[in-house]
Amino acid sequence: MNDPDAWRGRVVDAHGHLGGWSGFAIADTSAESLVALMDRCGVAAMCVSHLLGVGPDARAGNALLLAELARWPGRFLGYAVYDPHDPEAPGRVRDLLGEPGMIGVKLHPDTHRHPLDGPGYEPAFAAAAATGAIVLSHGEHGSPWSDPARFATVAGRHPAVPLLMGHAGLWPSGFAAAADVAQRCPNVVLETCGSRMTARHLARLVADVGADRMVFGSDALFLDLRVGLGRVVLAPLDPADRDRLLFGTMTRLLEGAR
Repeated sequence: MNDPDAWRGRVVDAHGHLGGWSGFAIADTSAESLVALMDRCGVAAMCVSHLLGVGPDARAGNALLLAELARWPGRFLGYAVYDPHDPEAPGRVRDLLGEPGMIGVKLHPDTHRHPLDGPGYEPAFAAAAATGAIVLSHGEHGSPWSDPARFATVAGRHPAVPLLMGHAGLWPSGFAAAADVAQRCPNVVLETCGSRMTARHLARLVADVGADRMVFGSDALFLDLRVGLGRVVLAPLDPADRDRLLFGTMTRLLEGAR
């Protein structure tokens, strides 16, 4: 698109959160404030998990997420958090993926202290494969739980599952490793949020991987939506690649998930 503002109102944020976090203060955790910020930034929809679910209580967090999806249909799309230590999680995730507005599964190996390619997460990938759901996992280069190499392993096991690598490896030292996995594994898509990601790093990843294999994420409410969005809008990218990052690639994945 030649119009520099053509992305406004079409952005799909692939990685957001609702609720608060015990590790630090979030000044305003209300969904109303987040939707108002999305409106100001031209974000049409945000794909979210609930931080209570990512943290200590996946069951309660997922219940709160369902309530917000019902309150804000179309503005929030849901990832059900999968706790690999909950013996009832396989049945629960299948039920959750049938709920309106639920589009995928959220895994956080570092919080759960279980490797992404470990046996505890296999039922989550099986449920995603059976329903066409997206899987978003925290990805952190050098982590014993979520290093990019583990994404390559599970991507090979489940080639039909769209697998978003959250943070594209997180650290600048890991961006090349994340890009290598995406180049080798057609179902791995790099998601871009993180406080260490810069416009320069973003442009390099697009050059190496292609914008059709990357999606924009903000990590709100952990990080500021405006900062993450501004990084993409101001990066030295071809306008068509910017549109793919901001809405094109994720829209395609969501169409498959629905």
